[in-house]
Amino acid sequence: MKVLIIIPTYNERENLPVIAAQILEQLPYEVLVVDDQSPDGTGALADELARQYEGRLHVLHRTGKRGLGLSYLDGFRWALAHQADLVCQMDADLSHDPRFLPDLVKAADTYDLVLGSRYLNGISVINWPLRRILLSWFANRYVRVITGLTTCDTTSGFRCWRRDTLARLQIERFLSQRYAFTVETVFEVARAGGRVGEVPIIFVERRVGASKMSGQVLLESMIMPWRLVWRNRGRVRRPVERQSP
Repeated sequence: MKVLIIIPTYNERENLPVIAAQILEQLPYEVLVVDDQSPDGTGALADELARQYEGRLHVLHRTGKRGLGLSYLDGFRWALAHQADLVCQMDADLSHDPRFLPDLVKAADTYDLVLGSRYLNGISVINWPLRRILLSWFANRYVRVITGLTTCDTTSGFRCWRRDTLARLQIERFLSQRYAFTVETVFEVARAGGRVGEVPIIFVERRVGASKMSGQVLLESMIMPWRLVWRNRGRVRRPVERQSP
């Protein structure tokens, strides 16, 4: 089984070699770095790593409009074209620990989409200020109330997809280009009757570099659940399965 880890990057030059080594030197997976024209040279460094980990680390240099959602959509297309059986998503900033990847991969035997959840067993977040924890918790509660989803951590960016689920996604329908992409993808899988599960992880705040969160990102995230419900008005909501702790 071919497992591909997609890591989108924008100014992650210091973090990328560390996360690549943690994955490729410990796990039998492949990595796709999707670089969004990083001004700090992350793309060139990714090319060096591709030579170091020949055949196991690949690089996709994006051009055009930037955005996390757009990066992932291009990464998904690459993964499908290169026959990946399971496709995982994770951040480059070391907030997602690769030691949880086998748990996500194993759960994909049961679920079409698996989320690495910060809130399945209480709150599993390290080095976040209280206001950030409250904002994240409220955002997930907000999404559940509006959309009817039952997942604890719908906004998690640490995930594992089955290939056939990705192939069925109607990419042309997608509205989000940034972080709200996380909510939209879960909603679309659930709307289509897919099985969405969660496994517990421990999330650690980035140690190097700057967060990409902004007021524009927050605004899009607040609006997105309403746009999804409006676009799908009149359709029957299907329940989302959740893996027990």
